[in-house]
Amino acid sequence: MEMVPGTPFGVVHLDVPPVTSGLAVGALLVGIASILVSLLVICIGVAFANNGGAWASGAFAVLGMLAGVAAIVAGLLGRRQIRRPAAPPAVRFTGQGLAVAGISCGAAGALLSALGLGLALLISLA
Repeated sequence: MEMVPGTPFGVVHLDVPPVTSGLAVGALLVGIASILVSLLVICIGVAFANNGGAWASGAFAVLGMLAGVAAIVAGLLGRRQIRRPAAPPAVRFTGQGLAVAGISCGAAGALLSALGLGLALLISLA
């Protein structure tokens, strides 16, 4: 309790419990989806290499890369939101680990999508 200068009154700040950052949770979910789409890219590219699988693999690779980049951006914004200092009555955000995991999963999904597309093209050209 802080005393108001010149008066016998005090000010009480209510303790607001920390909240998990929605950006961090979203980054993790989109990062996991990016990895799942990249596995689909690899499976379609290898299984249907002679039947136009490279085209389908390329379409899904674009989706996987976009999802990976979105997870990275959301994770970075979530980390910024979590690190921002808040005054006592404001809401504090948690979820640093979720944001880092979202960034990692997004990067892995984008990389696996690119590698899967390259593998599909290599198999179809061979």
